[in-house]
Amino acid sequence: MSFNDMAIKIDNISKCYQVYESPTRRLKQFIVPRLDHYLGKPPRNYHEDFWALRDISFELPRGQTMGIVGRNGSGKSTLLQIIAGTLSPTGGNVQVNGRVAALLELGAGFNSDFSGRENVYLNASLLGLSREETDIKLDDILAFADIGRFIDSPVRSYSSGMLVRLAFAVQAQIDPEILIVDEALAVGDAKFQAKCFARLKKLKQNGTSILFVSHATEQIVTHCDSAMLLDGGVMKSKGAPRDIVNRYLDILFGKQKIQNSERQAVVKQIDVAIEGEEKRSAREMQSVNGSNGSMGIADQLNGVYTERPNYNPSEYRWGDRAAEFMDYHLSQAGKSYPSSLIPHEEIVFSFRVLFRATVVRPIFGFAVKTKEGVTIYNTNSEWQSVELTDVAQPNEEMIVSVTMPVMLYEGDYFISVGIASSSTEGDVIPHDRRYDSIHLAVGAVTSFTGLADLNARIKFETK
Repeated sequence: MSFNDMAIKIDNISKCYQVYESPTRRLKQFIVPRLDHYLGKPPRNYHEDFWALRDISFELPRGQTMGIVGRNGSGKSTLLQIIAGTLSPTGGNVQVNGRVAALLELGAGFNSDFSGRENVYLNASLLGLSREETDIKLDDILAFADIGRFIDSPVRSYSSGMLVRLAFAVQAQIDPEILIVDEALAVGDAKFQAKCFARLKKLKQNGTSILFVSHATEQIVTHCDSAMLLDGGVMKSKGAPRDIVNRYLDILFGKQKIQNSERQAVVKQIDVAIEGEEKRSAREMQSVNGSNGSMGIADQLNGVYTERPNYNPSEYRWGDRAAEFMDYHLSQAGKSYPSSLIPHEEIVFSFRVLFRATVVRPIFGFAVKTKEGVTIYNTNSEWQSVELTDVAQPNEEMIVSVTMPVMLYEGDYFISVGIASSSTEGDVIPHDRRYDSIHLAVGAVTSFTGLADLNARIKFETK
């Protein structure tokens, strides 16, 4: 793909800040190295280097939206400021092909003493528009911002919501070739956010390339063509939004390097036990395809999770395996593992969980997502005040069941499950998380369209 097809091309961008413990050391850094150089001595340093970004490389094609996720302090805003031209990189190369509009922080580029209307002209001029061009777009900008008579008041009197309304209205209504949005939409209310995303969709259809930073993972999955994960100033991964969001959730909710040596020994023993259990289960596995439901749940769950119908081999799985999902069973209307679900009929999931170490107050979680990764429903035993057990001992087994009606629209969906617990500090300890591990196909629906049946009923009366 040629550069003309690219909106942004980033090659090995790095950004380093010099951190000083005190103003005195800053002053020494300014004077002493020069004296050292004059005297022929090796220069002394009085600062520490902080790398906000290290060797970031990616490309954004024209007309596409890329989401950027990461924890606070991971370097997201620094990267966007470099692309927008408000920061200079320490190293690397930035190529931007087109006019950039950036919404980086609340009130950026506004003069607090100017009125909203005056700031519209100021911002538009910074983006390269003449006063005549701004006059043509002014009505659309004011209508989108929808702040009424406050447009002629100084912006220092604006609320945070009014500020972001006006800022986004200016940036989005000028039809930029590249639009950068950094968490600004989180300030607006639901109605304004819906308006913004509709506008982003239209801009994208018109060929605008968008860089979008948000902690709202559903927005990343829904609105982005690709995504990138930053952590500690390093790009950890880049690819499909759903995959990147999964990795981001890993970082947020406990997938960290285990440093306790005793815990590492337990995990090693667990891995050995897992291997033996999988071999034993494979030998004992019984086929339950077409089962009429005459077997008990324990018998139906005497197989191997990955050998079941409906299993998704592209699942995303991780955890310390102190507890593990060994098998599952799915049934509807007396049929096991149906290839197509009957709308509005109840389905029953049963999971066999094996504990390989002592787990205090385990928590079972269950989620339904679309094939694009949008969560339709998510719950867990703690939210529903269901206590599985106070303490689960090694080699103890448990069967957890979920019953729910199929209120989904026709199409493909994925089930995610998890077993976890909480540490004494309140941190989540993931034992076995299996994202998108079970595939469901819902049959034809004729009573509604959308994602889920909200059971709305239409009535009328005649006079």
